[in-house]
Amino acid sequence: MTDVTNQNDATARAAKVLMGHRDSIDRLDAILVYTLGERFKHTQAVGVLKAQHDLPPSDPAREAKQIARLEALADQANLDPEFAKKFLNFIIQEVIQHHKQHQS
Repeated sequence: MTDVTNQNDATARAAKVLMGHRDSIDRLDAILVYTLGERFKHTQAVGVLKAQHDLPPSDPAREAKQIARLEALADQANLDPEFAKKFLNFIIQEVIQHHKQHQS
């Protein structure tokens, strides 16, 4: 009986820890979504400004600088810099598409 009770207690503790991790993940996902929403508000304003002044939708020098910056931040945060680079490239491509829409 003791082995079963110990196993049930361990399983209950594991479930509680799992719930805590999942709550944190859910909170962080919300932060990511709202942060991206805020970021895109600013990039939309940049797109409008670029269109008004006939500037190209893409700025390769800025993009390269941002990628290098994000890779360094990722390294400091113990996040795979290659993943961070892919993530930022995905965002940059979306931003460029938005900027192109403003130029139409």
